[in-house]
Order: sequence, then structure tokens, then C-alpha cells
Amino acid sequence: MSEACTHDCSSCQANCDHRAPQHEPPHARSRIKKVIGVVSGKGGVGKSMTSAMLAVSMRRLGYKAGVLDADITGPSIPRLFGVKGPATGDGESINPICSRTGVEIMSINLLLDDPEAPVVWRGPVIAGAVKQFWQEVVWDVDFLFVDMPPGTGDVPLTVFQTLPVDGIVIVSSPQELVGMIVGKAVQMAQMMHVPILGLVENMSYAVCPDCGKHIHVFGDSHVDEIADKYSLPVLAKMPIDPELAKEADAGMIEVFAGDYLDNAAQTVAKLLKKVRQHHCPPDGCGITVNLLRRGITPRRSFWKEGFLYEKVLGRIQSLCPEGQHDGYGHRCHHRRRVLNARDLAD
Repeated sequence: MSEACTHDCSSCQANCDHRAPQHEPPHARSRIKKVIGVVSGKGGVGKSMTSAMLAVSMRRLGYKAGVLDADITGPSIPRLFGVKGPATGDGESINPICSRTGVEIMSINLLLDDPEAPVVWRGPVIAGAVKQFWQEVVWDVDFLFVDMPPGTGDVPLTVFQTLPVDGIVIVSSPQELVGMIVGKAVQMAQMMHVPILGLVENMSYAVCPDCGKHIHVFGDSHVDEIADKYSLPVLAKMPIDPELAKEADAGMIEVFAGDYLDNAAQTVAKLLKKVRQHHCPPDGCGITVNLLRRGITPRRSFWKEGFLYEKVLGRIQSLCPEGQHDGYGHRCHHRRRVLNARDLAD
């Protein structure tokens, strides 16, 4: 960074570590809280399956989830969820297709007349399509999972530069060769200053249906060694599960009962769980109040007459529901009140 740096990266051509990413805004009507990239260094490791299962897991946790299928030349997300196009729009925006459980999906296959038609496009055109999925699709999700194509080419670079990615999940398989490829994905994320949430190893083992023994079909796992090398957590080791393959082929991924990615889903959910602790004042109930607002950061919170209030969108509301948990995620014995801003002095 130059000594004359003004910290205004828009007017600077220097290539330095302090350059702020110039992300493109989503559609004006979109509501997206967190963007999670699902990447791999090579193809065939189950990246799309992981993206789909993460979205399903987040829906089961009560969050709104969506999948942006950025693998333009090899789209498989619609097939996993059993959804078909065409996606609709109004000329200025495109509506995602919703799955059975409400997962929002956008994929090039939802825009093609023939889903089996090949997409024979050059890199810049493919990258442009991904940008359109971000800027022209109206998303309403807590978590948007971006299923990226393998490697470190045009599309991953476009996603990292265009979308405000909050973290990535790197998918691998047990082969030792994959370890080197995963290293490339890790180093690209580090170069782009994108947080890495952890590693998911797919096809880690198969379970013998007779004795329950774990059979390492592709050899011993190396994911722990890779994780130690880059100081990353291992979020899951997914087995080869015939039932999962059956549900995926039938477009019924949402009915699969496996919990292989529960730990990964909890790690992703923590991105929204910014918890702050407050205690009721002497004239209050004395119970610790746990402010757990899903993704909504209050502009200001304050105490008045034993009640905890916060300003949200021009209104002031109490954060003490009467003796029960609610969407705010806390417990208190005060009655809940909603007041106009003029009813309380700042």
C-alpha cells in the first residue's frame, strides 16, 4: 500500500493487498443475507450434491435458502430437486423456481427449451450469465449457496469478484491426488480474501450393509492432513450412500433423511448468529436477555422502565416477549409492547 493511499480503491490502479473488493449489487428487490460458495479444485467430487444438501439442511433449520447454479455448462441442481422451467420474469427481473420445500433455484437449465441441449459458450459469456443470475434474479433468502464449476477459472473468479461471498465450503474426495487440487482452491480463496468455512470430504467410505464396517473404496482419507496443513476444520465426511443416490436421481433430494451435513449447516448458520448478552436493570426481571435476531442488526437498543427496546425501521419495539421464546430468541417475564417512535424519548 502506498504512503499516499486515500483508501478509495475506485480511483486507484495499484494491485495491493488492501484493495477492497468491488462487488456488484444484487437486484433491487432481492433480499440476501449471506452468500456461501461451494467449490472444488476438480470435477466429480459431489459439489452439486453438497450444495443441494446444504440448502436442504438450512431449510430444516428454519432458514430461507437458495441455490445459484453457477456451473453453466454442467447444471445439475434442477435435476436434484426435481424442478423444471421455464423460469418466469417481467422483462426487468427473473423469478427463481421454488422446490417442494421452498428452496429457491436458478440454473441455466431452467431457461433452456431443451434441458439436454449443450451450452457451448466461451468463458466470458458463461461468466456473464452467472452475473445475470446474481443481478437479475429476485432472491429472498437467508443463505444463497453458489454451486460453482470445478477449478479456478473464469466463473470462480467472477463469483469472488462480483458477489459478496461470506464464506466458502471446499468439497474433496479421498484420493491423494485431490489433496493437491484442493490446495489450489484454498490458495485462490486466500488470494481473493474469501473466508473458508471448512472442508467436506465426499465418498469418504461405504458402509457394509451386513456388518456395518466402513470400507474405504478410494483409499484412506487425506482430508485431515489437508485440514491440518491449512488450519481448516473438517465439516463432514460423507459416505457413499445408495439411498442418497437413489433420491438424487429421482429428484427427491429433499426427502433424504441423512444428516451427514448437519455440522456443516450449523457452521454456516453461525454466520447469522451474532449473539449479544444484556441483563435487565435493577427494576427489571433479572433474567439474562439473549438478543438473537436472525440477521437483523438493530440500529440502537436501550433500556427504559425495565424494558429493552430497539429501533428498527423507524419504530421502537420491546424485545421482552412475555415468558416465552419467540423469533427474537430470548426469554423474559415482561410483557411485550410495540410503540411508535414518538412515544419514547431518545
